[in-house]
Amino acid sequence: MTSAAVNSRSAHRSWANAGAAGALVVALTAGAVAGTAVDATAQPRTNKAPNTQAPNAQALSAMTAALPNAQLTSAVVLVDGRDGRWSGTSGTGKLTTGELDGGRRPVAADGRFRIGSISKVFTATVLLQLSAEHRVDLDGTVQQYLPDALPAAYPPITVRQLLNHTSGLPTGGGLGGDDGGDQWFADHMDESWTPQQVVAEAVGRPMQFEPGTAQQYNGLNYFLAGLLVERVTHRSYAQEVNARILRPLGLHSTAVPAAGDTRLAHPTAHAYLAVPRPDGTGTEQVDVTEQSPWPWAEGGMVSSAPDLDRFLSALLRGRLLPPAQQAELFAVPDVPNFRNRNCDIGPTAGRACFSTALMRFTSPSGVVLWGKTGSRPGWTNGIFATPDASRDLVYSLTPTSRNGVPFAVQYGIASAAFDLDPH
Repeated sequence: MTSAAVNSRSAHRSWANAGAAGALVVALTAGAVAGTAVDATAQPRTNKAPNTQAPNAQALSAMTAALPNAQLTSAVVLVDGRDGRWSGTSGTGKLTTGELDGGRRPVAADGRFRIGSISKVFTATVLLQLSAEHRVDLDGTVQQYLPDALPAAYPPITVRQLLNHTSGLPTGGGLGGDDGGDQWFADHMDESWTPQQVVAEAVGRPMQFEPGTAQQYNGLNYFLAGLLVERVTHRSYAQEVNARILRPLGLHSTAVPAAGDTRLAHPTAHAYLAVPRPDGTGTEQVDVTEQSPWPWAEGGMVSSAPDLDRFLSALLRGRLLPPAQQAELFAVPDVPNFRNRNCDIGPTAGRACFSTALMRFTSPSGVVLWGKTGSRPGWTNGIFATPDASRDLVYSLTPTSRNGVPFAVQYGIASAAFDLDPH
């Protein structure tokens, strides 16, 4: 804990962590996972026929059923597109006293979860809309829009460099317990900081590299992006997201929680972390479902699988952005990857993989997907789609460690959804 920490039980504030990264940063690991029965009957709200079956339904069902184990309590998987739709759940929605006797609560396919860094896609979309309205210049500088946010010694950093993670700003930081483990988070999960506190603490360190010369995934970029939205519009970040995205698309399960609001109504499943028992005899599961929505514009939103499916499809199909800004979704800078495990996967490893809003993933077989991962303690999530949104994937998993879900498991879900490794 630093001296900047405060207790959000007595005040309305927001957590912040300048170094939060997506779940795909986890190194590739091997190993099978034990399974439980899949429930693919609960159908989320959708504009498409609810009983259609997407291709690969058998592989998706088997993959989803095999997910829960001692390190993963639940899974929600949704695949949607022009070829049909498939939705499945597995695991348990809430651990109960009768769990060892087979008692369990079902997982809600249309429930809500904390989406983590998928929030960045909403933030970038708002800024791209402001660019289309000529209220924000992507080539304008952070210093121009937020003159007091960065030290005078820092070089000019453009808005585009914030959004595509080529700013070179420092990463990490002491606020939010970035280096804390599962026990630390269980003890401090309702504490919070303001975005201004996070930025002020982070920019006390030197730049990582000259802006525009490399790419390093960095949550600090999106704290600044959120502050920029508020400075330009003179309205709150939540108001802008609601007016520009949530209401027009009818995303009724998606929200920017108010600072200090730890509630999560109608969750897909409760989230747990395994922490050591006080007597030293193994671990116990601590419910972390109700936690501070600390990452704000960087990673604090909540949503559901059907809502994220609708959002990603609308975004990729051009419903939210005009052509010039739509092109920014797929404009990955041609620069090296700088100490960034997110981009060290697939045939393009070592080069940048983030555009102004999305992450590009290329499978070993050459299939290109666009989307974003997002994690919070207790959740590992992802949204991915083909470039034309002909097929979308949304998944939300509840791991019992802040380390999240290994990439191998997430790749298995994507492989079943998109035929990444055809035989």
